[in-house]
Amino acid sequence: MTAIETEDKEMRLYGIGASPGICIGKAYLVGKEGVDVIKKYHIAESRLQNEVNRFKIAVEKAKKELQGIIENIPQELREHAYILETHMVLFKDKLLYEKTIETIENEHINAEWALKKVVSNLKAMFHNIQDSYLKERVDDIVHVSERIMLNLVGAETVNIADIDKRVILVAHDLSPADTSQIQLEKIMGFITDRGGRASHTGIIARSLEIPAVMGLDNVTAIIKNDDIIIVDGTSGIVIVHPTEDTLKDYFRRKINYEAYQESINRDGHLLAETVDGFSVQVMANIELSEEIASVIDHGGDGIGLYRTEFQYLSSAFFPSEDELFEKYKAVVEAIAPKPVVIRTLDINGDKAIADTSEFDETNPALGLRAIRYCLKNPDVFKTQLRAILRATAFGNVRILFPMISTCEEVREARRILDEAADSLEKEGVVFKRNIEVGIMIEVPSAVIMADVLAQYVDFFSIGTNDLIQYSLAIDRDNKDVAHLYHPLNPAILRMVKHVADVAREKGIKVYMCGEMAGDPIHIPILLGLEMVELSMNPQAIPAVKSMIRALKVEDARRLMKDILKQTDVKDVLKLLQDNYGTIISEKMYTE
Repeated sequence: MTAIETEDKEMRLYGIGASPGICIGKAYLVGKEGVDVIKKYHIAESRLQNEVNRFKIAVEKAKKELQGIIENIPQELREHAYILETHMVLFKDKLLYEKTIETIENEHINAEWALKKVVSNLKAMFHNIQDSYLKERVDDIVHVSERIMLNLVGAETVNIADIDKRVILVAHDLSPADTSQIQLEKIMGFITDRGGRASHTGIIARSLEIPAVMGLDNVTAIIKNDDIIIVDGTSGIVIVHPTEDTLKDYFRRKINYEAYQESINRDGHLLAETVDGFSVQVMANIELSEEIASVIDHGGDGIGLYRTEFQYLSSAFFPSEDELFEKYKAVVEAIAPKPVVIRTLDINGDKAIADTSEFDETNPALGLRAIRYCLKNPDVFKTQLRAILRATAFGNVRILFPMISTCEEVREARRILDEAADSLEKEGVVFKRNIEVGIMIEVPSAVIMADVLAQYVDFFSIGTNDLIQYSLAIDRDNKDVAHLYHPLNPAILRMVKHVADVAREKGIKVYMCGEMAGDPIHIPILLGLEMVELSMNPQAIPAVKSMIRALKVEDARRLMKDILKQTDVKDVLKLLQDNYGTIISEKMYTE
C-alpha cells in the first residue's frame, strides 16, 4: 500500500479493489486481541496428552461456532455456504489438524505454537503456486487456524452480526465466516490489511455487492474509530479525512455508479449484440459448481473457463474419477445446453496435493506445472480426462489444455485423451467422442507457433493474465513492478491480434478468458479483433454486455488500425478516450 497525504490532511491509500462500488461513512475497527502474541513453551512428556486434548477441544468449539454461523447465514449468501462448509472440512484436514497434533507430540511444545508453526509451513507451500485464486486458498487455512487459536488463548471472537450502527469495517483480516455475518443495513463496506480479490472473503463481498478494498498492509494502524473514510472498491482507493470537495465528488460518483449498476443488472439477460449486429457470447469463469447460480443470475451465456484445481486442493489425496465426474456433471447439467469449457489441472500437483517437501522448485512459474505436470503424471491426467469425457453425456462440454508451449505437448495430450476415450468405449460408457479441444494461449512460444498449433485444436482461448506476465517479464504480485503489468501494452495487443488473425486464417475459433475480457474499457479493442466469446467473473457479465450493446463493430475495427500503431499504454488509452469517451464515462462511474 502507498499513501498520499495532502495539505489539508486528506490521505489516499491504495490497495486491491476486491468488490466494486463506493461507500462513504465512519470507520469501525474490528480487532482480534491476543492472537498475535503467541509464546512458545515446553510441554513435559506426562502432559503431552493433555495438551493434545486442549487442542482438540479448541477445534471442536471452533467447529460449533462456525456451524452456528452456517445455520444462520443470510439468504443472499446461501449460494456461498459451500465456502464455510469447506472450512468445516479443514478443521480435520490432515495437513492442519493431524500435523498440529504430530508437532505437539514430537517437539513437546504448546498447542498455540505448534499450530502457528504448521500454518507457517503451509503458507510457504502455497506461496509457490502461481494461480492467484489457488494461491489465496491458503487464506482459508489461516482463517480456520485463527478461529482455533482464539479458543486456545481464550480471546473474544469477532461477532460482526452484533454491530448496531451504520459503519465501514476496518480490520487486519476478515474471514468468510466474519463476512457472512454482515448485515447489509448496517455495514456499508470494509477494508483490510490482508487478502485480495481472489480470496473467498472477496468473493462473498462481491456477492453482497458491498465495496471492499483489501491488501492495504497497515490500514488498521492508520485509521481510528469514527474517522470519515471513502472506500472505492473499483479502483482500490481508500480516502481518509476527505476534503469537502472530495466528498462532493465521490457522492456524485456513488449516485452515478448505483444508477448504472441498477440499469445493467436489469438488462443482464439480454443478448450481447452490437448496434450493427455482431454477436458475442459473454461467459463466466468459475471454480466451483456452487457458482452456477451466480452465472445464471448475471446472465452468463455459459462457462468459458471451469477451473478444476479446487477439488485437488481441498483434499490430501488425489480425487477419484467418480468424485471428479460428479462435480463436472453437476456443472454441465446445471448450465445445459449452454457450453462448459473444462480446463484440465493447472497446478503442480505434488506441491498442492501431497504433504511432500522433497520436490522444491527454485522458480515454479517456469517449472513443472499445468500440462507439463499432467504429461509427466499420465495416470492423474487420464483419470481427469475420463471424468470430463463421462460428463459430456449430460451437456455441451469442451476440453481446454493449459500452458501449452510446444506442439509436442498438444500431440501428447491428445494421445492421452484418445486413450481415455478408447478405455471408456471398451467399458461401454456413454459419452461424446467428438468433443471440442482447445488450448490456452498464455506463453509467447504459443503465440509464435499459433499457425502450427491450430492444426491440432478446435479453438484457442487467450489467457491474458499469464500472457502479460510471461511476455513482459512481470510478477504482478511484486509491488515494485506491478505498475508495468497492463493488458493495453502494445506488445500484448499485437500478440492478441496475431492469435486472432491466425485463428481466422486456419478456420478455428478464438476466445478470451483472461481478466482483460472482463473490463468494459477493453471491449472496443476486443470487438475490433472480432472476439466472438469472452469469459470473466460472473459479476462482470452485465457491464460487459451493456458495453457491447452500445458499440458498432465496424467502428471498433477501424479504431484497431490506429491502436496498433501506438507505442505505449497511455497513447492507447487516449485513443479509447477520444473515440469512446462519452460511452465509457456513461458506463464507468469514474470519469
